[in-house]
Amino acid sequence: MIASPQAPLTPDEYLQLEAQSATKHEYIGGHIYAMVGATDAHVTLAGNLFALLRSHVRGTGCRTYISDMKARIEARNRFYYPDVMVTCDPRDQETSNYKRFLKLVVEVLSDSTEAFDRGDKFADYQALESVQEYVLINTRQQRVECFRRNEAGLWVLQYYTLETGTFHLKSVGLSTTLADLYEDVTLESPR
Repeated sequence: MIASPQAPLTPDEYLQLEAQSATKHEYIGGHIYAMVGATDAHVTLAGNLFALLRSHVRGTGCRTYISDMKARIEARNRFYYPDVMVTCDPRDQETSNYKRFLKLVVEVLSDSTEAFDRGDKFADYQALESVQEYVLINTRQQRVECFRRNEAGLWVLQYYTLETGTFHLKSVGLSTTLADLYEDVTLESPR
């Protein structure tokens, strides 16, 4: 992300600016940050998961969105563009350019955003009581990290790797293989 120097914006000002902008921006506490392009592996992984989820939730009342839909975290004064997200709350049909009641949030890791995705962004998503799972997908090896909120409200991590072969998204009841997720993906070189 690249910061845009300017005076702080209100959420409404941000939404008006974003509606007219050719570049996507995330919004953090009144400041906007331009989104940079993604790699082939990143885009393919997000697309594969979107296709799997879209097919899986069809007819359930849940909706799957890919990277052009914003997630709004009002308690933290944030708007993000998750790589993939699912909402099953009918209140999210009241807003056409952002969603507030996410059930599942997925980020595909990149060198430039990995620390933020694991740290502050994850902390921000935890402020949404509706979020049941936060998933990180690796572009350098076949590995999925799934953080699940348990009954006590604590986040529990489960890894899925090439050795496990499958992964599960309990929030939406999807079980699939890493082979399906990583189909047509050329893994990126290790750092």
